[in-house]
Amino acid sequence: MDTVVIIGGGPSGMMAAIAASQNNKVILVEKNEKLGKKLYITGKGRCNITNSKEISEFFDFIPGNPHFLYIALYTFTNEDTMNFFKNLGVTLKVERGDRVFPESDKASDIINAFYNELEHRKVDIRLNSAVKEIIIENDKIIGIELSNTTKVFGDHFILCTGGLSYPLTGSTGDGFKFAKIMGHKVITPLPALIPIVTI
Repeated sequence: MDTVVIIGGGPSGMMAAIAASQNNKVILVEKNEKLGKKLYITGKGRCNITNSKEISEFFDFIPGNPHFLYIALYTFTNEDTMNFFKNLGVTLKVERGDRVFPESDKASDIINAFYNELEHRKVDIRLNSAVKEIIIENDKIIGIELSNTTKVFGDHFILCTGGLSYPLTGSTGDGFKFAKIMGHKVITPLPALIPIVTI
């Protein structure tokens, strides 16, 4: 059985861990003291998980190059997202604008559902574990070194660190740094959803 190491314990990291755990041993590394820290504040603490509109309507609301997301949106649809959480025991509701929330209006219910499934699948969760270095040998990632000098080795690595949107929640752009180290070209990120300051 292979070992999959996932860097980042936000929603993408947790979903990746659940998917990978079907056939692998999974280690989920998160630098914060808890998983899904940013999820707690999404949708004003209610966690707007998706929208129930037809996927074809999504593209009208995506700035820039919406067709870049075509394959992603049709491979794992909003219906798949809703069914994923329903299968984890979360009851959902649809509100104005076709926004989908947990019926309880609590983001914590989404996070607890993730936690329960990760525990059920015996995912090794390492909190307070910031990645200090990517260990590469012969042009292949073989491990990571954490800030406490612990080394974690694996067969496969998935980078799920998010962007640079909210440093207080851990979104500090670590993934861009790691991607560069691994030889990827990184385009300088630009802000999208930002506050407007008037003087």
